[in-house]
Amino acid sequence: MKILITGVCGFVGSTLARELLNHQEGLQIIGLDNLSRPGSELNRHTLKKSGVVTKHADIRNSSDLESIPAVDWVIDAAANPSVLAGVSSVVNSRQLIEHNLLGTVNVLEYCKRHAAGFIMLSTSRVYSLSLLVNLPLEAKNKAFVPYANGISPLGFTSEGISESFPTMPPLSLYGSSKLASETIALEYGAAFQFPVHVNRCGVLAGAGQFAKPDQGIFTYWIHSYYLRRPLKYIGFGGLGYQVRDCLHPKDLVPLLLRQMGASLETAGQPINLGGGVTSSLSLAQLTEWCASRFGAHPVVADPQDRQFDVPWLVLSAASAQKLWGWRPITPLEDILEEIANHAHDNPRWLDWSEEI
Repeated sequence: MKILITGVCGFVGSTLARELLNHQEGLQIIGLDNLSRPGSELNRHTLKKSGVVTKHADIRNSSDLESIPAVDWVIDAAANPSVLAGVSSVVNSRQLIEHNLLGTVNVLEYCKRHAAGFIMLSTSRVYSLSLLVNLPLEAKNKAFVPYANGISPLGFTSEGISESFPTMPPLSLYGSSKLASETIALEYGAAFQFPVHVNRCGVLAGAGQFAKPDQGIFTYWIHSYYLRRPLKYIGFGGLGYQVRDCLHPKDLVPLLLRQMGASLETAGQPINLGGGVTSSLSLAQLTEWCASRFGAHPVVADPQDRQFDVPWLVLSAASAQKLWGWRPITPLEDILEEIANHAHDNPRWLDWSEEI
């Protein structure tokens, strides 16, 4: 089986490429990357040694895909993954849409030409921002938790956000570009009869992630804490009680292989893939973990709320368990320890991630 992975030199794309080769013999993997992300060049040589054919290409340019040979499946891991993308000075709104939406269309046209299946790695940020900000929550053990007696929106449970949670705007430009890509991908699959799977991922984390304050928060926090860099709790009273769940991308691989081996009829329903409540942590709790691992380091409080931040976003993977028999395998403690060891062995990692 031949697989094309877009964004292959990023943290998620490179991890999936290596793990797929480890899980199943006989796979041929081609990877595309525009190498625009600081640090991504570091993964190119490692992937080549693993047998992955990497090509310098940009999915925003349809002509870059014309020379790519036919494959059986495309795993789309290319995206600008920051919820602040399009409203920050680094990436403007047009660049965001060109990459996250128009780039998806170009990849779907490739799938159409070659009758290749399409697996989209989407995001938890497709869910309604206004509802997420106003979830009924209470503070316990330095973290927000669902308030049992509150009036809850559809799809909100103590186990996490399900796929039935509303996706009405506002979301963010990032979230809306991914939600639009989901819809277009499913329409392409239905119109041209190729399988499409949409996987909405929570916070992906692990060693080797190129993290920044607005993305890859678990990795960024641990690396910054280890280096004694300034850190601050932003918004929600400046307490650090906001909670996210954590998932290692290698845990996606068994599901991806099942999806690629399934019939056309099984495709089409977006599913959540996250670490769930057992792999969730607040920033304050993550700081306590870092303190026990590295020693004390102060964190500054900034109570001013920031656009697009949410107090609690944990994904329920109940549908993935029911439909595919999937559940996350790597424990939260193992993910955090893996990142901490990487921080110790690579003290310049954040510098490489930030260089332009």
